[in-house]
Parts: sequence; structure tokens; C-alpha cells
Amino acid sequence: MSQPLIHNGRPQLGVLPHPPSRVNFLDFDYRSPMGKRRAAWRKKWAFHQFQYFGVISDQLIGGCALADLRWSTVGFFYLYQPSTGKRIEKRLKLPLGLASRFSKVPDNGVCEIAAAGVRMRLENHSAGRRKRLLVELADGTRMDAWFSEEQHQFNPMCICTRAAVNGWVYAQKVAGVPCEGQVSSALGDFDLAAIGAYAHHDWSAGFMRRETWWNWACTSGLADGVAVGFNLSCGVNETSITENCYWLDGQLHKVDGCFFEFDQDDVLKPWRVHSADGQVELSFTPAGMHGEQVNALLVASRFKQIFGRFNGVLTPKDGKPVQLKEFWGFVEDQYAKW
Repeated sequence: MSQPLIHNGRPQLGVLPHPPSRVNFLDFDYRSPMGKRRAAWRKKWAFHQFQYFGVISDQLIGGCALADLRWSTVGFFYLYQPSTGKRIEKRLKLPLGLASRFSKVPDNGVCEIAAAGVRMRLENHSAGRRKRLLVELADGTRMDAWFSEEQHQFNPMCICTRAAVNGWVYAQKVAGVPCEGQVSSALGDFDLAAIGAYAHHDWSAGFMRRETWWNWACTSGLADGVAVGFNLSCGVNETSITENCYWLDGQLHKVDGCFFEFDQDDVLKPWRVHSADGQVELSFTPAGMHGEQVNALLVASRFKQIFGRFNGVLTPKDGKPVQLKEFWGFVEDQYAKW
């Protein structure tokens, strides 16, 4: 039976067998770097949360991210059409959590931002372990996508690690799940199941590092009849254990630390992503990028998400290698101060 994440003021650390019933962050014994207990209001302002739902297919790539940074809430949505290189993008930024809500229950709650004729909503349902993304834009663009971890017998990666001297991060991730739903937009109308779309999902929250960076690689799809998804990163969630893993037909395979090799002066040149344990050996050829940069003294962000194709091999410790050929996905290079 699921339990709250925090017990006796401390979080459960490591890879968890199942999601916590709730992320009860106000029960955390939050202290300053010098050991002084923080007031409840300091806990509220230091706690951050975000959620992401992405869809990948040869015909359409899309996704939505929602973040509660306390001083503001941010929503970002995109659609990318590989055949034309065209994109639809929309970003919302609202002060102090206005017109938004963020559930603290990873498997049964709603995170949503709605303002100025735009709605971005992420639903997690315990019944059927179902995830749903609903986006409606003022220009008529609409995306309604969903998948069931239970139906496809997927187990998410649930991990909690320490962050800096006085924090922690809980992350719950899954990738490579067959996706259903519809998209209506200027790029065309799409039935996600009919175009063979696969989904990935990320629910993360905690007392994150004030200043951080990361590289991330993700994909979801079908390779030689095997449903494949991976979540690979460097720079976050790496205290004692990593979040790196991949799924083959729903089976979770844990991976050691990963390395990202790329040209920082030109991120649109080829990348190499590989793991210390030899399970992951990938090349990545960029096709396009979304980027933005903000430097506002107390907060800052340098974000680059690059769309492209992976080639390479995943080699399970106890199974047959899986080859990836011209496999759509993306990588990130990000710095954040929040």
C-alpha cells in the first residue's frame, strides 16, 4: 500500500517500488545549510513542481510542460511536424500561481493553467493508471492525448534523491507507452493511435537546487516490434543513484550514469549519449531546436530542446540488444536558477 513520501520529517530515498500516495512536503524537516529549521512559509516558497507529457511519432511530435515555481507558474506547449519542420508553440507565464492548480498526488490529481483563452491540463488517474493531456489554444489548436500504464503493463521509474545540502527531488517517469487521442491544428488533424504515436511522462517535485543544469535525452516508439522508451540525464537526480533507465515492452531497465558529448557552441551538430555500464550507446542528429534565454537577476534560464533522430543500440544486461534506427526524439541542454 502506498504511503506518503515524508516520514518523521524525512523523505524515502532511492528507487521506490511504487509511487507515494502524496508528496507531503510540508511535513519535511526543512533546514538552512547551517542546520536551522525553516518556517512553514519558507518551505512553501522553496518547493517546486513540474509535470511533462510528450508524444512522438514520425508524423507529429508534441508535448506540454507545466511548472509551479511559486513566484510564477509556467506552461509550455508545442507541436512539431518532422516532414515540414513547422512548429506551433505557446507559452504562458502567470505570477504567484494565479489561474492554476497543482496536485501533490502523483497518481491521482490535476495540474492545470488556464488564462487568456488558453488551457493546459494534465490529469493523472489512479483508475487504470491513466495519464491525459488536454490543450486548447485561442487559435483553435486542440490536443487531447492519453495512455494507460496498466493496460500496457508499464512500471514507472519512481526515485527520490537528495538535492544540495538541504533538499530532495521526487521524480516519477515512464516512456515508450502507446498513445491514443486526437490533434487538430494548422499542421493538420491527427489520430494519434492511427499514426503510431508513443508517449512519455514526467512528474517531479521537491526542494531542488537553487542553481542547476542538466542534459536530458528521451524517446518513445517502436523498434523491430519492441515498444521502446528511454529517460537519460546528467546533472540532476544523481545523489547516490540516477534516474537513468529505459523500457522495452514495458519492462524497466535501470542504467548507470550517462555522458552527453556535444558542441556547446553549436548544439545542432551531432551528439553522442552513452552510459558507463555499456547499456546505452547512441548518436543523435539534430533537425531543429526550441530555445529561450532569461536573465532576471534572481531567476535565470538558458533552455535548448533539440529535435532529431537517434541511432544506436540498447543492450540489456539480461536480454537481446535492440537497435534504434532513425528514431525520433530529443535532447536538452539547460541551465536554471530559480
